[in-house]
Amino acid sequence: MRLLILGTGGMANSHAKAFAEIEGVEMVGAVDVDPTRAKVFAAQHGIEHTFASLDEAIAWGKFDAATNVTPDKAHHPTTLALIAAGKHVLCEKPLAENYEKAAEMAAAAERAGLITMVNLTYRNVAPLQKARELVLTDQIGRVRHIEASYLQSWLVSRAWGDWASESKWLWRLSTKHGSNGVLGDVGIHILDFAGYGAASSVERVFARLKAFDKAPGNRIGEYDLDANDSFAMTAEFENGAMGVIHASRWATGHLNELRLRLHGDKGALEVIHTPDGSSLRACLGPDVEKAKWRTVDAGTVPTNYQRFVEAVRAGHAAEPGFRHAADLQKVLDLAIETERERRELGVPDTEAPQEERAAG
Repeated sequence: MRLLILGTGGMANSHAKAFAEIEGVEMVGAVDVDPTRAKVFAAQHGIEHTFASLDEAIAWGKFDAATNVTPDKAHHPTTLALIAAGKHVLCEKPLAENYEKAAEMAAAAERAGLITMVNLTYRNVAPLQKARELVLTDQIGRVRHIEASYLQSWLVSRAWGDWASESKWLWRLSTKHGSNGVLGDVGIHILDFAGYGAASSVERVFARLKAFDKAPGNRIGEYDLDANDSFAMTAEFENGAMGVIHASRWATGHLNELRLRLHGDKGALEVIHTPDGSSLRACLGPDVEKAKWRTVDAGTVPTNYQRFVEAVRAGHAAEPGFRHAADLQKVLDLAIETERERRELGVPDTEAPQEERAAG
């Protein structure tokens, strides 16, 4: 498979390293509006061709698929252009800035019959996959209560760099630069983490968002620091469970931690993922009486990158797909609306035909 890398910022290095390890994948081109950055990236990863625009790369055309690692607001136009050119696409999350654009992308992919996936990277966490398996095989019974959190500390720590002086962080704090804050950036991750692990989707949602003071006048250079830094959400899931979901960039002491607790009427599960590794604990069977928890071996699972390549080779769709990401975006959009209107909202049915929803 001949692969084009669209966008050569920080996350693109993770994509390039992952695809380089997959047999049969050849990274043939790199695109960036900054030609110097594209050339440095290409030299680092052994990529022969560079382009200053996606139009140039599409005109060249000698690639089968693309991985889209552009900023959030660029996902919609660039992915639609790739689909129109007949290219398979792995797109970074979120799929788009809002549900309307994300649904348009999902519909375009479905019409084209191309392989499209969204890089919800925590699907790569084996304990999450194992937790879902245990839920689906009724090991914890009916799920009643869900707790999920995504905690980061890059606004109070320089472990990832100095956010106040680097554009790769500052744009994430500015709505006019296409950011929906922590809700848009990692909210989609923790929603997917919770829903996938619980084998259910959000049906109703109520959220509160908060942007804290970070600089004089909450502005640094061209960046208005108005995007939300923390959110807290209550949710009702289709399986009847109640959920509490929250995320923050002010979580001092937590570099990048996802945690999911699933409480059922027969048992419970806890998934924890940090940069140091992941774990799964379970309280099942006789252990429920004394609230005893045991570690579960989750094994290993293929990465999104590997599954995308395999899907392209086999010609069969793979999850997480564009329609799923659009449905997650619908919940995020409603969370913003509940903050504005101060009321709970139900999630309307997707616009996809019934047979497509069943296939997903």
